[in-house]
Amino acid sequence: MYRLEEETAEDWWEVEALLDLCFAPGRTALSSYRLREDVPAVKTLCHVLRDDDGVLAAAIRYWPVRVGGRDVLLLGPVAVHPTRQGEGLGGLLIHETLAEARRLGWSRVMLVGDAPYYSRFGFRKLEGVYMPPPTNPDRVLGLELSPGAWHGVGGTVEKAE
Repeated sequence: MYRLEEETAEDWWEVEALLDLCFAPGRTALSSYRLREDVPAVKTLCHVLRDDDGVLAAAIRYWPVRVGGRDVLLLGPVAVHPTRQGEGLGGLLIHETLAEARRLGWSRVMLVGDAPYYSRFGFRKLEGVYMPPPTNPDRVLGLELSPGAWHGVGGTVEKAE
């Protein structure tokens, strides 16, 4: 059994250690990390999953960004401890937090990731939305939380103010 909880300041180091374990060295040099620098995360959407013993199994974070002057949620990173992968924990985090984002009034979400994995949550390649380099444009994916939310939204992804 797992407990889904909002990430707290006390979780930060443990989540960072999980991210280091799950992602390649140099992860913080990626363009998505540059968009997060000095910008507070959307705390109400950053969650952790802990087992009955309180051990961190997975985490997800969201950040505000701007595209064409519009507010957009940037999903990521999402990480599942290697010993817990294959249990559906990443999917659980994504489903739960996207539902919460919708309840909170967010209308569009984007991420940089693998289309075959994220398409099952409704994400599709975004046309006309450009992440700062070096980002493979085929990995820039978006999801509408309200109908037509991405219609007419394009340009370079920028840091939120």
